[in-house]
Amino acid sequence: MSVRIPVPAERRGGLARDTWVIARRGLLHIRRQPEALADVTLQPVMFVLLFAYVFGGAIQVEGGDYQEFLMGGIFAQTIVFGAFGVAIGLAYDRSNGAIDRFRSLPLSQGSVLGGHAVASLLRGLLPIVLMSLCGLIVGWRITTSVYEAAGGYLLMIAFSFAIVWVGVLLGSLLPTPEAVQGVAFTVLFPITFIASTFVPADTLPEPLQTVANWNPVSAVSEALRVLFGNPTSESDAWPMEHPIVYSVIWIIAIVAICAPLAIRAYRRTIAR
Repeated sequence: MSVRIPVPAERRGGLARDTWVIARRGLLHIRRQPEALADVTLQPVMFVLLFAYVFGGAIQVEGGDYQEFLMGGIFAQTIVFGAFGVAIGLAYDRSNGAIDRFRSLPLSQGSVLGGHAVASLLRGLLPIVLMSLCGLIVGWRITTSVYEAAGGYLLMIAFSFAIVWVGVLLGSLLPTPEAVQGVAFTVLFPITFIASTFVPADTLPEPLQTVANWNPVSAVSEALRVLFGNPTSESDAWPMEHPIVYSVIWIIAIVAICAPLAIRAYRRTIAR
């Protein structure tokens, strides 16, 4: 009796299912290599403790404690650093032949990038929880309503989703994990410090103050402070006066620009 072997298109499980298969693979790698979570567990907690207790006594913030001002910036910085994880993971898959193996499987088109994005987004929820607990320990409090606080956490998730596509773009363009680390550190690290993450923007020198006022990291930091009822920077720049709206604009712009570019770069890479 002859047995019909379905063509690859018929063996596919659908985009959602295939995306979850790749995402689950990434999450299993984290479980088997827990040290890979150091950048989203130990590092954010270290930054909170370092700035709260080592530098906090020397930094004055109008309208409240520095610990409350600090948390919005730490949240934003950690989310930006989340681009490292998805970029390095995708670069590893490209360099060790995993992408070639995926191409031989009946996976739906786009499921590899989608799976990396979903795994990175779920991975990014862990530091948000840990930082919230650590912040409560050092004196951070949410003084607004439940709805505003929920809006703050939804904003963090939306910003994480946007940053994931920055990481996917880097992982699709750069050939090796080492290249990803070098370029991402050089680009992302200054962006998180020339902002109102750790100090009010108005305390920076004038040229840097202008950059900080229009920096999306500053906008997200200030938006979280507003939504959580924490002290904010004193600035009359439009982004700092409307940080929530400005953050949403940046989130939409990042996804609209980086997602198509990442998909195009990935397709060009696997077509070689």
